[in-house]
Amino acid sequence: MSDTDGKKPLGLRGSRPGNVKQSFSHGRTKNVVVETKRKRVVVPKPGAAGKAGGSQVGGDPSKRPAGISEAEMERRMKALAMAKAREADDQAKREAEEKAREDDRARRREEIEAKEREEREREERAKAKADEEERKQREAQEAKAAEEAAKAAPEQPAATTPPGATEPVGGTGARPGGSKKPERERDDRPRGKAARDDGRRSGKLTLNQALRGGEGGRQKSMAAMKRKQERARQKAMGGPVEREKVVRDVQLPEAIVVSELANRMAERVADVVKALMQAGIMATQTQTIDADTAELIIEEFGHKVVRVSDSDVEQVIDAVDDKPEDLVSRPPVITIMGHVDHGKTSILDAIRNARVVHGEAGGITQHIGAYQVTTNNGSVLSFLDTPGHAAFTSMRSRGAQVTDIVVLVVAADDAVMPQTIEAINHAKAAKVPMIVAINKIDKPAANAQKVRTDLLQHEVIVEELSGDVQDVEVSAHTGQGLDQLLDAIALQAEILELKANPTRAAQGAVIEAQLDVGRGPVATVLIQNGTLKQGDIFVVGEQWGKVRALVNDKGERVKEAGPSVPVEVLGLNGTPEAGDVLNVVDTEAQAREIAEYRESAAKEKRAAAGAATTLEQLMQKAKADENVAELPILVKADVQGSAEAIVQAMEKIGNDEVRVRVLHYGVGAITETDVGLAEASGAPIMGFNVRANASARNTANQKGVEIRYYSVIYDLVDDVKAAASGLLSAEVRENFIGYAQIKEVFKVSNVGKVAGCLVTEGVARRSAGVRLLRDNVVIHEGTLKTLKRFKDEVAEVQSGQECGMAFENYEDVRPGDVIEIFTREEVERSL
Repeated sequence: MSDTDGKKPLGLRGSRPGNVKQSFSHGRTKNVVVETKRKRVVVPKPGAAGKAGGSQVGGDPSKRPAGISEAEMERRMKALAMAKAREADDQAKREAEEKAREDDRARRREEIEAKEREEREREERAKAKADEEERKQREAQEAKAAEEAAKAAPEQPAATTPPGATEPVGGTGARPGGSKKPERERDDRPRGKAARDDGRRSGKLTLNQALRGGEGGRQKSMAAMKRKQERARQKAMGGPVEREKVVRDVQLPEAIVVSELANRMAERVADVVKALMQAGIMATQTQTIDADTAELIIEEFGHKVVRVSDSDVEQVIDAVDDKPEDLVSRPPVITIMGHVDHGKTSILDAIRNARVVHGEAGGITQHIGAYQVTTNNGSVLSFLDTPGHAAFTSMRSRGAQVTDIVVLVVAADDAVMPQTIEAINHAKAAKVPMIVAINKIDKPAANAQKVRTDLLQHEVIVEELSGDVQDVEVSAHTGQGLDQLLDAIALQAEILELKANPTRAAQGAVIEAQLDVGRGPVATVLIQNGTLKQGDIFVVGEQWGKVRALVNDKGERVKEAGPSVPVEVLGLNGTPEAGDVLNVVDTEAQAREIAEYRESAAKEKRAAAGAATTLEQLMQKAKADENVAELPILVKADVQGSAEAIVQAMEKIGNDEVRVRVLHYGVGAITETDVGLAEASGAPIMGFNVRANASARNTANQKGVEIRYYSVIYDLVDDVKAAASGLLSAEVRENFIGYAQIKEVFKVSNVGKVAGCLVTEGVARRSAGVRLLRDNVVIHEGTLKTLKRFKDEVAEVQSGQECGMAFENYEDVRPGDVIEIFTREEVERSL
């Protein structure tokens, strides 16, 4: 008896039946009938909507919902009508677009079909021609054969063609007109249900799909879906389905992650991993591979390799060539240089009518000052005032690097001094023109001619001595010659024809940097090119930031700063090094990336400089350091330039036995962290123009850390020198006080051997040290056990007298030996 028992099985009305074959273990199979219900589409009758709308708009109170007024109902109906009209418009627009697309597709299809038809016709013509020639040739052969047969058998009747048989055209099975389709044009595509694989979900849901939860159990990526849609579109258009290979320039750093490599090649990650495995490298998509391996993979995929390094991040700030039409005149940058106390700042004061020198500790400049001065004729000059001490070499060098003209100040009563020579060398190294200002000309001891002749020794030939260097006699005290100095500067600036492009991204040099308590890190920047505006993103050395505010040399806030303008820049994330270059970039990401690269490069450089390359060098360095006493110190200063100058001065203190080691230097107030570091290393803290905060002071008092404050750099250097000198071992100096010659040796009981001596030179003392010389070779050094004159023990014996001497723990004395008598004294040393 069957399962159905003759009854019709249950089913869905209006459904499409289909079979799904299930496979089980041991080769068993089962057919399952799956029915899918057809979706019922309800289409409203054309007049129904109108009727319904009309009845509603009519405002029949019986059919209106409760609580809604007639006006509200009218508004609703109007909104509904507008929505329907909009929907109709959209539908019309969609239909028009679809029609246009359909026309486009039809046009393309017709073009392709026309091409195929032409190709086909050309082939058919060629084939027909070949068939015609073949037929003619065969007919000729048949005619010839028939003639021969007629001659041979004239009595036989000619063979007749059977009735009903037709002559084949061209001798082939093709029908007249070539109605049979060529082989290549046959449609090999599957017919029916199998052909409907257009990527859309069909009505039927198979068991495998239902159990796996999707197509193949894995969600397709967006890129895969796009590729599939592109293939379907190409297929519908009748174009080539396979896309053309796009060859890309792949940027390749020193190391790259596999997934990033696939992304840059626009290839599938699985394909890249497969290629790596075929090359014998087992790497997943998250692992990093080196550049050489990646290059092989890139070439295998047919792309081009572009090698890049980490330093390429700085390419965004490469120098831009300015067009001549963009360049405009800019104010000259003048650096005032010279020996300490020759009156550099005083001259600048007189020009500015300010009193800068009174603001500096001890009346000496310890920072680079940047100022702008407007002359009587309206021209603007940017001045940099540099310190003149030996400790500020780097500051002077920095001033010369960013300047256009150097004004060399030489005191008329002091002539050329060491820092004057150094300033001349800096100006020559920077290849900038020089103007000599002979200051203090009002003093009685002034001798301007001596200054000019002294400068000749250093190849600075002034105009008065037929040279090309301008010289002006000035007095900062009385104001004499200042106008001539400004005229000389203006003339030199005119000769130089200084120009810059104010429209490009700003570039400048950091003159000074400091950590301000209220404003954070502040950098004094001299803009060299372009215009720095508020809100600009910039990178400077290992730091980056966004311009929060710009302050000019008068303390006023400005919105922008053009070429040759010195400004204080606020908005840095850290204190930069003085001398760093500021560059404006497009985005914060670029600035951060460049700063991070520079920081890591600087760390590697410092690590490489501090580390010994081999074990032997490490041992050698440890052995050398074993005998060197160190004085560790911590330095905190108000600005970066001063901290740098102090550290450089500290490095020069010391010799083979003692040296000063700066554990840490920085900018800003002394903090608890500094006190903790000083306590751990037993170092004093040197504060230059800064103070410790309250918590740092308390911690220092508790832990016994010494904090010293200074406002003049020379006081700090002298104190450190004195402290380092205390670490030097005292020098032991020997003074020879006499010589004695052994005449005879006696043996005395309870004493041992006693030498009978004659003091030939100086004096012999009981407390002094002695050496025994035999043939001018020292054979013993020690002290005397006894010194006797006759039978008495004495303290000393004068020259020309005889005495008896016995050595402590030594008895090998012979007649003729010489005894050298000396005293030792310790002498304090200093650096």
